[in-house]
Amino acid sequence: MALQLIEKMAVEDEGEGDAVVCVHGLGGTGNTFTPLMGALSRHRVVRLDLPGSGRSHAAMPGPLTIERLVDALQAVCARLALPRAHFVAHSMGTIVCQHLAVAQPKLVRSLALFGPLLAPTDAARAAIRTRGTKARDGGLPAMHEIAEALVQAATSADTRQRSPVAVAFVRESLMRQEPAAYARTCEALAEARPAAVDRIEAPVLLVTGDEDAVAPPQAVRAMAERMKQARAVVLNRCGHWTPVERPEDCSRELRDFLSAQR
Repeated sequence: MALQLIEKMAVEDEGEGDAVVCVHGLGGTGNTFTPLMGALSRHRVVRLDLPGSGRSHAAMPGPLTIERLVDALQAVCARLALPRAHFVAHSMGTIVCQHLAVAQPKLVRSLALFGPLLAPTDAARAAIRTRGTKARDGGLPAMHEIAEALVQAATSADTRQRSPVAVAFVRESLMRQEPAAYARTCEALAEARPAAVDRIEAPVLLVTGDEDAVAPPQAVRAMAERMKQARAVVLNRCGHWTPVERPEDCSRELRDFLSAQR
């Protein structure tokens, strides 16, 4: 595995084969996809920490937007000489990848989107802005409170009861975010607008949980209906952190999906 900095973004690059680029969500890092690496064993896998997240908290100073995150993703692909790739994303990363697929269709071979959404609801936008302000003003103690609240709200009851390692991962991923940078990412997500997904030509896999309040099954099925080549999958007893909560199910769906693209 090679770790490098590309425009101050931490980027991990490993394996050989068709390229897969992994794009995490708010509060995540490239490690969100560690549970799925077995399904990607025959691929070259690129995992980055987006600007404002994880090890890339100092990348791309100034306000963040979805458009700037799309630009950052394109910069990574250009530096690594990836003219075409599969994209695997979670949560906010699914919005980034939808916009990328519309703007650069030749770059996107397929999309596998976990916990996908077109954009936050109006109520969610307000809550995300409030969370960002809390992180910026409250620092590390605030991030602790945010992590505790999101574990309850964004993972399933079954995960909290039966998978302490998954719960610990979500807590750690959130609590390791730099507070001011996390606030900038909250602001980017709160201002996100839907991509013109009816223009996406690539095959799309949409995976959500039956207890995912961010990407509820009915909304994900409606997304699939708007896309030309999309299939929606709903996992039982699963919340919003699908790759972490149900790694075996997600790995199976991802492996089968990518095999069909060969």
